[in-house]
Amino acid sequence: MSHIVVAGSINVDVFLDVTALPKANETIIGKAMRQAIGGKGLNQAVACAKLGPPAHMVAAVGDDALAPQATAFLAQNGVLTDYVKGMPGATTGLANILVAEDGQNMIVVTPGANGLLSPGDIDAASSLIASASALVVQLEVPLATVRRALDVARQHGVLTVLNPAPVDPAAMELMRLADLVTPNETELMRLTGISDVSDASLITGLNALIAAGAKQALVTLGSEGCAALMDGALVRLPAYKVKAVDATGAGDIFNGALVTRLVAGDGLLEAMRYGCAASALSVTKPSANACPTPAEVAELMAQQPQIAL
Repeated sequence: MSHIVVAGSINVDVFLDVTALPKANETIIGKAMRQAIGGKGLNQAVACAKLGPPAHMVAAVGDDALAPQATAFLAQNGVLTDYVKGMPGATTGLANILVAEDGQNMIVVTPGANGLLSPGDIDAASSLIASASALVVQLEVPLATVRRALDVARQHGVLTVLNPAPVDPAAMELMRLADLVTPNETELMRLTGISDVSDASLITGLNALIAAGAKQALVTLGSEGCAALMDGALVRLPAYKVKAVDATGAGDIFNGALVTRLVAGDGLLEAMRYGCAASALSVTKPSANACPTPAEVAELMAQQPQIAL
């Protein structure tokens, strides 16, 4: 049976609910605190496991009390953890997340064990990656580790999906190893120098990623949906209409859902449509661990047929 490998981060997410996000140097009073298991890699792996074929993580946790919570959460959500490594003396990654009433968020990540995941750990999982249908990577682990994972996958003809988040301009060197790169609008601006999300700017930015070596490029646009270059033309998909509660992890759900459809044989446009639906449903629930079921995604897609613009 085919499988997907996600090489990336595992974090414990500490959420602070606030009325509105603070401005620079402003002190505010929070409304509530809650904790969840997250990290861009974990979120994407859970989405893959819930919506598609078996998903494995190549990742690292610390040797603290939070590590078994994280690995148990992965197992409970169907993600295989044989290559999740415990790092002696390290803490499990931590994300502090402010969530406003309108669903917008601000996130500060302390890498912990994520920063210790090495190219050697990728080599130890090379047979797993080589036999995968797709490899998904992000940038919450060292760049050299991401590069090695992409190298191994590319050597074996495995579909490579690079989600360049959190953004690092040095990631432009990885484009040559990416079959598909999936930034959000802010990441696309930082990577390519565009200043807005007009059609002309998006075309310029996405073309820059392709000129750097990516085979295909798309951009997620939050409440404005997503867009991609197809046969040289920009194609936009509008967002599904839902009531947002918490946008944390929506981009990760999009990426996981997208990949499940690509490995199932869908074209990029149909996979993007599915990712939009899954991510829209995720923002209707609190926390980053709000991936919908396949039935829920199918129902929303039937209720709101999307028309490409």
